[in-house]
Amino acid sequence: MKRIHCQAEYCVNCHLCALACIAAHSESQDLLKAMTREDPKPVARMWVEEKYPVSMAVQCHHCQDPKCVESCIAGALYKNEQGVVLLHEEMCVGCGTCQAACPYGAPKLITLDGRRRALKCDLCQGREVPACVEACPNLALTYEEGR
Repeated sequence: MKRIHCQAEYCVNCHLCALACIAAHSESQDLLKAMTREDPKPVARMWVEEKYPVSMAVQCHHCQDPKCVESCIAGALYKNEQGVVLLHEEMCVGCGTCQAACPYGAPKLITLDGRRRALKCDLCQGREVPACVEACPNLALTYEEGR
């Protein structure tokens, strides 16, 4: 299965990956429209960890044996036939067990419309290459078979 890999030595902390993620998951698919006109504002499903002098993109690793799925008390997380770990956002109760169980801390807890819930990378389902990978100017992010 293809996964996103981050090479921290090439990351320049530009956050273009997070901006591309926001645009890809917005209603308009346009960053400017998403940030100025859409309500609620779309949120990135990954983030950039900044521990100077190193920074790197953090997103779901779509594990072979995902601890987040196993720990989800609401049954909101599941693994599809292709091995992608996905989230039924409407089923999420926002308890945070997925984030605690994930060795990478990849699920992100947010509050939208007064409701706490998790968000996570879905590998931009429906796209050939995830938006974050396409946007990375230094090729710090790659989309390739698991290592």
